[in-house]
Amino acid sequence: MEHAFAAALETAGIYLVIFAHDYGRYIVWAVGAWFAIWKLFGGRLSGRKIRSRTPGGDQMRREFAASTRTAAVFALSGTILVLGSEAGLLKAYGDISEMGWAYFWGSLIAMIVLHDAWFYWTHRLIHDPRLFRRIHRTHHRSNYPTPFTAYSFDLGEAAINAAFVPLFALLIPVSFLAIGVFATHMILRNVVGHSGYELFPARRSGRPLFDFLTSVTHHDLHHAQAGWNYGLYFTFWDRLMGTEHPLYHEKFAEAVRKPLDGSAVMALGLAKPRTSFVSMVGDPLIQDSARRCVRH
Repeated sequence: MEHAFAAALETAGIYLVIFAHDYGRYIVWAVGAWFAIWKLFGGRLSGRKIRSRTPGGDQMRREFAASTRTAAVFALSGTILVLGSEAGLLKAYGDISEMGWAYFWGSLIAMIVLHDAWFYWTHRLIHDPRLFRRIHRTHHRSNYPTPFTAYSFDLGEAAINAAFVPLFALLIPVSFLAIGVFATHMILRNVVGHSGYELFPARRSGRPLFDFLTSVTHHDLHHAQAGWNYGLYFTFWDRLMGTEHPLYHEKFAEAVRKPLDGSAVMALGLAKPRTSFVSMVGDPLIQDSARRCVRH
């Protein structure tokens, strides 16, 4: 009995440490991105604001509350990872020299690439009308996202996202340091992707310089019209499966205030003139589609 109580206390201590670390990471990056992008450099970046509307404090407080719950779920996943590794059930390890630095970087890249695949397919799954209302509705209540939207999930969506790292460690050895770098990359890409300002560099043609990466416009279009752009880090799953928004490159060019050149327009099969992103999102049919998505 005494041993079981000591074990429970140790587990609770592990959980609280992981929760504080993960929640703290969210607060640092979300608040930091909000302050830097929206406040400190908001004037200089005004030309790259994707949509004109700015969400209010009520939305951000709701997102922050939902994110607290998400951090609690992520901490449970981290606790399972630690205890499972100590029991020899999972393959997370502490000493980098066990596998070497080359393996460290390879496993980190593999984790990011596989997480992108996990996210794409589970994201499409929870957009099924039978699951959306229960699992994904909270995130899409933020039609105009903010950096705080990054962890604003329903309980089910948080659990789906939290399951990835233990599943990865069940199959592939990975260091705790690589997991930490992965988690930092994940939250950074999330808060930037929900910032509402296009921060990614563009070519002279108006296309993204790194077109294999999801830009802020890429994910913002998903919040504006939920049936497109399911990817998290990379664009290739959306392109392979035909789920990338057909006006994505045009809207990116508008966000960076560069005209999409004629060859790019022809390649995309687009005809000019097109309506602006703001007017497109303001279209009653699109607004009605977004409302129905959130309701269902």
